This record gives sequence, structure tokens and C-alpha cells, in this order.
Amino acid sequence: MMGYLGELISLGVAFSWTIAALSSEIGSKRLGVFVMNVWRMGVTLLLSALLMWLTLGQPYPVYAGGEAWSWLLLSGVVGYFFGDWCLFNSYLTIGSRMGQLFMTLAPMFAALSAWIMIGQTLAWTSLVAMAVTLMGISISVLGRDDHHHVSVTLPVKGILYGIGAGLGQGVGLVLSKIGLDHYIQNVPADVLPQIESYLPFGSNMIRCVAGLVCFSMWLILSGHAGRMRESLRERKGLLATMVAVFTGPFIGVGFSLMAVQYTAAGIASTIMALTPILILLPSRWLFYQPITMRNVVGAVISVIGVSLFFLL
Repeated sequence: MMGYLGELISLGVAFSWTIAALSSEIGSKRLGVFVMNVWRMGVTLLLSALLMWLTLGQPYPVYAGGEAWSWLLLSGVVGYFFGDWCLFNSYLTIGSRMGQLFMTLAPMFAALSAWIMIGQTLAWTSLVAMAVTLMGISISVLGRDDHHHVSVTLPVKGILYGIGAGLGQGVGLVLSKIGLDHYIQNVPADVLPQIESYLPFGSNMIRCVAGLVCFSMWLILSGHAGRMRESLRERKGLLATMVAVFTGPFIGVGFSLMAVQYTAAGIASTIMALTPILILLPSRWLFYQPITMRNVVGAVISVIGVSLFFLL
């Protein structure tokens, strides 16, 4: 069983992200996108600090230097602030099921970003994977109207939010990789083996700092800071937010980075990409969203497209 530890962690991450998406949709509807994300980033930051303190003796990523902080803060702005703002708004406009489907665009944007920012080769296999992913999404969002013309079955605003979520996640991932590489370089060679497994959590903590500051400043500047106090009376919304915290930016993100340490990145990424399929039945039970054959086929093809990024 231990020989498949990376695969088991990856499968757990896929289920974790499914729960996070569903609970985030509930929390966003009850608290609003910005209030929920202030709670989400704040609690994740506290949990990360506690984990760092218990495991490393310091409540912050002690070996992260200026370059690591800069890249990881930028990653937090792009991934958590912009990306999650788009993602949570997509939950409100098209639902968490379709929002997660658009998240399959993240590897495509990550591949393009890595090609632009760090000079990684953009192979023809990546172009095939992009085409398959886009085909799967197209199958899910396109249909025929009464005149048998091809039409979009989702609100355009929701589609744009979904694309923005995939863009933020993909670009944020590349920025995180750059920041984590600088972080690792600053750790003394004799210390690295003992703390290597915890570095992803330290990196995520820095990203959460950026997310918390951005969401908080937006609330203050928009004159809606009072909604934080009002949210204390919304128990169901807060409970959903706490579930989203544990299963999303704390456990989900941290363990997704850990999974690739125990198995091939392609296998881990493919298993973790199962969320758009796993979410189909729960979204039907919780939100009464109908499941059509087109939805199932589109989700499966999109996940296949994601897997091709890593397996070809």
C-alpha cells in the first residue's frame, strides 16, 4: 500500500477539492465572495502557522528569502486573489460543477505561462492536450437552440469567470514553482532533508498572506468591511467556509504539492484532475443540477485532456 502513497494522496486531493468546491458554493451564496475569502485566507494562514510551529518550531517559513517571498506573494495575488475571485463568482453564476470544469484549463495556461516566463518547451503533445481539453469544455457549454443553431448554454459572464479562474490557477502555479525553487535554494543542505515535505505548506502560507491582504483591502476600500461582523451571524455560511478551508487551501493545496514527491507528477496531476467528474453526483444531490450525457462526456474528455499534458 505504501508503494502507492502518492496515488492515494492524489485521489484524496481530488475528493478534497470536490468537497471544497461544493462547500465554497454554499459559503459564497451565504456570505458573499469577498467576505468568505477573507475568512478562508485568514483561517488558512492561522492553520499554516500552527503547522509550521508544531513541525519546525517557527510559525513562519524561516528559510524563505526575499526572492522567494516576492514570487510567492505575486503567486498569491494572481492565484488566490484574481483566480479565486473568478472561481467563486463562477460558482455563483454557473455553479461549482461547471466552475470546476473550467478549472481543467489551468494546465493549459500553466504550460503557456511556463513557456513564456521560464522558457519551458511547449511540445506538440501539449497542443494536443489543449485541443482535447477545449473540446471537452465546448461539448459541455455548447448546445442547439430551437432553430438547431449552435448556441452557448451558459451565461457569458459565467464563462468568462471560469476562464479567469483557470488562468489565475495556471499562472499562479508557475509563479509558485519559481518561488518554491528560490525557497529551496535558501535552505541549508544539511537541513533540507528534514523539512522538505513541509516546504509546500510554508510556500502556501506566503501565498495566503497575499490573498488575505488583497481581499481585506478590497472589502475596506469598497466600504463593505461591516459585512465581516455581520457574517458572524451566518452560521451555515461560516460552517461551509471552515469546511472549504480545511479541504481547499490548507489540506488540498498542501497535499497536492506533497503528492508529486511520492509519485510521478503526471500520474498525480491526472488523478487530482478527476474533480469535474467526482462533483457530478454531489452537485445533483445538493443543488438539484441535472446531469446530461453531454455534461458527463464533456467532463470526461476535459479530464482526458488534462491527463495528456502529463502522460504524453
